[in-house]
Amino acid sequence: MNQTFLAPSLDRPLIDACYDQALALLRRNATPAGILAASRTESARARNYDTIFGRDAAICALGMAASNEPDLISCARAGLLTLGRTQAANGQIANFVRPETGEVDFWYTGCIDATLWWLIALRRFDDLVPGSDLGALLAPQAARSLRWLGCQEHPAWGLLQQNEASDWADIMPRSGFVLYTNALWFRVKELYGLVDAARTRQSAGELFYPFAAALPTSQRMQRMTANIRQGMAPSPFFLSFVNFTSWGKEADLFANALALLTGLADSSHGQRIVSAVLEGGAHRPYPLRVVGTPIEEDDPLWRPYMLRHEQNLPWQYHNGGSWPFAGAFWILALDRLGKQEQAWEELEVLALANQVNDWEFNEWFHGTTGAPMGMAGQSWNAAMFLLAYRTLTDVV
Repeated sequence: MNQTFLAPSLDRPLIDACYDQALALLRRNATPAGILAASRTESARARNYDTIFGRDAAICALGMAASNEPDLISCARAGLLTLGRTQAANGQIANFVRPETGEVDFWYTGCIDATLWWLIALRRFDDLVPGSDLGALLAPQAARSLRWLGCQEHPAWGLLQQNEASDWADIMPRSGFVLYTNALWFRVKELYGLVDAARTRQSAGELFYPFAAALPTSQRMQRMTANIRQGMAPSPFFLSFVNFTSWGKEADLFANALALLTGLADSSHGQRIVSAVLEGGAHRPYPLRVVGTPIEEDDPLWRPYMLRHEQNLPWQYHNGGSWPFAGAFWILALDRLGKQEQAWEELEVLALANQVNDWEFNEWFHGTTGAPMGMAGQSWNAAMFLLAYRTLTDVV
């Protein structure tokens, strides 16, 4: 462990216990075809959480590949293979796969981020696992996925376009150009050496942060950002989405953390974003509230579908709940900005979240009360804790 940044009050036994519990949970959720999104229960079955989710399995692969545990590395590889082999003919990676029945689901409106996360995990798996040939084995599928994503890209700006409710926040009204998706797209372009990654980064900065002194280079983008400047006060956060005449003011903090982690935000802007998260208390009750200001029912962006399963009320679920797996990405972003002591402190609080109800690894927590919510036994909570821990100990 890198001892330099450990505060005297840090609860190292709790952190180590969480690491061990995370390993145990991943082993319980492992199958020959890959990692399940959550532990098998009747509730999980009713909501398809007992399947191999595209985005979940790919995110889990990042932590499992970094774990140095042969069985978890093997399971991560199996999941990425399952997703590659069940890829749609057009290149899209599935929302979820149920290997025992052959069911392959692609959600309602696209599930664009499963493909992005799969591509990221595929390349990072080979980086983290010595001698891995997974990228070469799945090269044809990766090429199809890149082609599918390219068909959804704005030809002048290099940014992906999407429907509402078509990424991980699948009952949120973000559409058009979405920050979360395009932070991942920029990362994919860098990992795969696509020639126009710089264009994507520039367009993302101009569109999602319309408060910069310089105007966008595109006249059409200038018109869109002019509407935003007239319609809201400046904010340190990137906008969650921008569409023709609408945009997201709620501050997608998970996406902003990814923007820091992928380099969409420079260091100076990153410091401002971190300060705003801390000042707003969005790292509590647990890291990280995924939205800074929830969408209320009287907001023009409110949609009736946000009441699906009674989940997306303010400070709940995607609308301001605290998600431990997102908290791990927040920790990685802090580390990237050189804030190692703060990152360790957040890792301790993240361990406390996973410890609730005797290490239940709850899906999410109410954003103000801290009440545990959602499905228990979440694999990506466990896997991302591993990745955050091992990153802070300078292992990966």
